[in-house]
Amino acid sequence: MSEAEQAPASAPEAAAAAVLEALNATDSNGTEALNATAKFVATPEGTALAYGSLVFMALLPIFFGALRSVTCSKSKNAADMPETITSRDAARFPIIASCTLFGLYLFFKVFSQEYINLLLSVYFFALGVLALSHTMSPLMTKVFPASFPNKQYQLLFTQGTGESKEEIVNYEFDTKNLVCLLISSVVGVWYLLKKHWIANNLFGLAFALNGVELLHLNNVSTGCILLGGLFVYDVFWVFGTNVMVTVAKSFEAPIKLVFPQDLLEKGLEASNFAMLGLGDIVIPGIFIALLLRFDVSLKKNSRTYFYSSFLAYIFGLGLTIFVMHTFKHAQPALLYLVPACVGFPVIVALFKGELTEMFSWWWAIQTKVTFT
Repeated sequence: MSEAEQAPASAPEAAAAAVLEALNATDSNGTEALNATAKFVATPEGTALAYGSLVFMALLPIFFGALRSVTCSKSKNAADMPETITSRDAARFPIIASCTLFGLYLFFKVFSQEYINLLLSVYFFALGVLALSHTMSPLMTKVFPASFPNKQYQLLFTQGTGESKEEIVNYEFDTKNLVCLLISSVVGVWYLLKKHWIANNLFGLAFALNGVELLHLNNVSTGCILLGGLFVYDVFWVFGTNVMVTVAKSFEAPIKLVFPQDLLEKGLEASNFAMLGLGDIVIPGIFIALLLRFDVSLKKNSRTYFYSSFLAYIFGLGLTIFVMHTFKHAQPALLYLVPACVGFPVIVALFKGELTEMFSWWWAIQTKVTFT
């Protein structure tokens, strides 16, 4: 499975889109993906706990990110508006990801790995704080009592004066957002200083949820183009070269979920990790979120396509783990996830006679949707 894979209209979108590109550029998915250090022999209990925890963690951002993707486009705050991926973007994405991947490979060959990872740590620290803060914000709104003195703030940067004045940054936030930012900063400092796996996972889950929530495919055809292109990308760079595995081994950033296989023996200080790249969560996740929005648009009080694709993801992820664990060899996760996540909903649409409707439907930000 992949070890590591995924601009800037707003802070949350920057954390989502920038990470998505990095995720796919470093989608290792090689032998390290779900295997611990070669010298360590995990117990069956430890292996089962690690794999099960990774699957559970992968499902959380897909499920909740998909739900939030339905409502985020109705937000009046420009900072929370989603970024739409068109068919042209989807077609170019595997090429851009390949160039980025090979560029990182050359960087790690030419320059010191230590300094590159230092820069990456600072970069992902900033993105992680923003992503985790945005993820926590709805929860904080429910946690704080109504009597909490929640003051409104506005961060405004302008250029020029008088009639020629132009807005550069206009961001509105409140006291609750500042509390979220403070908590996220504490997690960020913890990650920078200790690189602890729990801090890594908090950032990773936030990146994945923001990606699924804020990156919107405009239609099912675009989703098929994106997943199909990254299917070829994943298979080529894993089976065809050692570039992806080399970069993933060198790339130190919270763009993968990890869980120790020796947790039962060493507790929180365990160090032999099973890993799952965020790209194997976000890429299928944004397609699953699209199908949920399609379900909502049908106004049939049904979530058939969402649940069928969600179950397909579980099946594809489980199959990836089984094949890799059985053959002890690198497996591109998208090799199994893409056919499952696309094939299951298409079969359902064929049986329901809605295939043409599904592929002709477009999601627009202006679309008004409600849960029934």
